[in-house]
Amino acid sequence: MKILCTQENLNQGLNVVSHLAGKNTTLPILDNILIKAEDGIIQLSSTNLEIGISCRIRGKIEEPGKTTVPARLFADYISLLPNEKILIEESEKKIYIKCTDQETTIQGMNAEDYPLLPSLEKKNKIQLNIGTLKDAIKETIFAAAYDETRPEISGVLMKITEKEIRLVATDSYRLAEKIIKVEKKQVGEIETILPTRTLQELIRILGVTAVENLDIYLAENQALFCLDEIEIISRAIEGSYPDYQQIIPKECKTKVVANKEELVKTIKTTSLFSRSGVNDVTLKIFPDKKEMVISAVNAQLGENVSRLKVAIEGGENEIVFNHRYLLDGLQNINSEKVVIEIINNTNPGVIKPEEGEGYLYIIMPIKQ
Repeated sequence: MKILCTQENLNQGLNVVSHLAGKNTTLPILDNILIKAEDGIIQLSSTNLEIGISCRIRGKIEEPGKTTVPARLFADYISLLPNEKILIEESEKKIYIKCTDQETTIQGMNAEDYPLLPSLEKKNKIQLNIGTLKDAIKETIFAAAYDETRPEISGVLMKITEKEIRLVATDSYRLAEKIIKVEKKQVGEIETILPTRTLQELIRILGVTAVENLDIYLAENQALFCLDEIEIISRAIEGSYPDYQQIIPKECKTKVVANKEELVKTIKTTSLFSRSGVNDVTLKIFPDKKEMVISAVNAQLGENVSRLKVAIEGGENEIVFNHRYLLDGLQNINSEKVVIEIINNTNPGVIKPEEGEGYLYIIMPIKQ
């Protein structure tokens, strides 16, 4: 293999694919990037066997072929080279690199031993604006379960229907749902559970691309995301997602509308006095005073009581939340004012933006 490309193009491609490669003691070749030059295309690829990322870059192929090279070393070295043309030549698993007055040789591994990236038939395309998808992922992914004792809730549900796409995440203590309306009718209905690592990689790549839209292809056990010269393919999580609709409250006894920034600051202040490990803050709503009292008591530290002027519909109420879960939901709402709906101190509370539809955050109360 012998190729010629600019440092800028190669560096951009490596920034996309090298992040996925890491220390793998059982299969060391996964620490490498696969470089493939054939049919007039230079392609960089990496995989961890769950996710595969490939990126096509512009360049000249003088001799076709393929090789693998240590990801971190190669990416770090290329990033330090001047923005000039780079010659890369492979012979007997050694990669020779020349750029202006610099020459180096890196020991590679046999490309034939590199795992094949899975493929997915490109049918039933779903096209989305990159900014819209990135925001939707950020607004839901934080609520997914961290451990994998229940694999089906360790990822994010993506459900496609005719006129909308739903992203849902829960760890059984709180739930976030984002609905994206689509103008173009989608083909059929399908749902899949995507690993959080896949979506984290997707967010990272969406942040460095200048492309406006991306294409999504879903199958029962795989998902493919295509952005111009970049493709991300991932396995899906097996299992059935819980029927979360049944836990969404259909009514409320008290509705509070508050300024988001003021509420976040007040909860952060009060949380300094919450009990360690419990993280409890109490919300008391007084319609006659048009205020919400937020308090916390810690036997070792002391107590705090804060009062916040809010708009209230309904009767007096009280509920206790985990302040971390409460802040997670509030800080992921893109609205000046937020709505909190409460039934009582044993049913879940609902948080949503006052303006705009499509986002819902549900949080279970701490029962005293």
